[in-house]
Amino acid sequence: MNPKSVFVLLFSLNLLNYIDRQILFSVFPLIKADLNLSDAQLGVLASAFMFVYMLAAPFVGFIADRSPRQYVVSVCAFLWSSATMLSGAAGNYFHLFAARSFIGIGEAGFTSVSPSFLAERFPPEKRARVLAAFGLALPAGSALGYLLGGFLGLHFGWRSAFFIVGLPGAFAAAYAAFKLKDKRNFSITNNGPKILNYLALLKNKPFLFVCLAQAMGTFTLGGLAAWIPTYMHRYFDFSVAQAGTVFGALTITAGAAGTFLGGFIADKLLKKTKKAYYFVSAASFIAALPFGIAGALCADSKIALILFAAAIMLVFMQTGPLNAAIVNLTDVKIRSMAFAVNIFIIHALGDAISPALVGGTSDMFSLKTAVAAAMFFVLPAALFCAAAAKADKAAISSV
Repeated sequence: MNPKSVFVLLFSLNLLNYIDRQILFSVFPLIKADLNLSDAQLGVLASAFMFVYMLAAPFVGFIADRSPRQYVVSVCAFLWSSATMLSGAAGNYFHLFAARSFIGIGEAGFTSVSPSFLAERFPPEKRARVLAAFGLALPAGSALGYLLGGFLGLHFGWRSAFFIVGLPGAFAAAYAAFKLKDKRNFSITNNGPKILNYLALLKNKPFLFVCLAQAMGTFTLGGLAAWIPTYMHRYFDFSVAQAGTVFGALTITAGAAGTFLGGFIADKLLKKTKKAYYFVSAASFIAALPFGIAGALCADSKIALILFAAAIMLVFMQTGPLNAAIVNLTDVKIRSMAFAVNIFIIHALGDAISPALVGGTSDMFSLKTAVAAAMFFVLPAALFCAAAAKADKAAISSV
């Protein structure tokens, strides 16, 4: 397949990835009523996926760097799609918890492999834009997850919603197995990657700072993604369907705009400084804070949503630049492992814990207070970008 065709297929899978991941949040109120759950339990349900996702990533990343990656993509896509459908068959909270956990295994493998698999097909000066375009699946898939979840949940029930959105991924997984081809020479001999290569990644300071910056941004985005639909339902009297539709539209518009702008600006600025990826990301993190805080304090629904949209757009701007930085900071032989470490760090310190912490803070104080508190994590994100810029003394990779 040519690079554009590879992009289309991987983008489609990534879109389904985020639809299946995010649909849970739009049906929170329905699950809460059906299974009689607290906000904290709902938050833990969301976090279950993330804990498994981040723990599975290092293992799948190691296997992927010693295997033809197209098969890793295919098997993992089939696994998460099947687990999504099984979520609809859950008879109780424990069953739903288990199904959501297995989704994490499948998506960990795909996310570890796909960025490097795609980036290697494009020259360095285009990588931020390509990975930003690939990253558009996050806001687009998340938005579709909210839209489909709200609509399908309202008209057919939350269980049917999981069945319907999980099915396409199984077919896409089979197609990927036949159409994708790993251009990289891999080996399972002594020349192949070793577990000890993970230690080398942990000594790569700019790489670690990039991961920590993304983790802090992911904490904020994870908290907002999990709770803003419920926030709208609780404070602005939106129905479940309305909240899913409006927040879905907000997510895809703001997320897509931020992702595109971040990649475009960073690639342009890269002609002047190789630190462009870090500077663009740090500036966008800092700019997001006042908009998010103002949104949480605003009593007018329309103004609040505009402010939240601005905050989300700005936090999303780091998507292309920081992922491109990871590609440039790591060797081609261990890039799946690098993204696996990245997944572990950003979710362990980010959205694996933020939905539960926001839910717990909501139970103790209020959801307004919890959402506002989640916004402050963009400040350490900006500081880690600055640290990465200072630590990165290497030339841009041409691999």
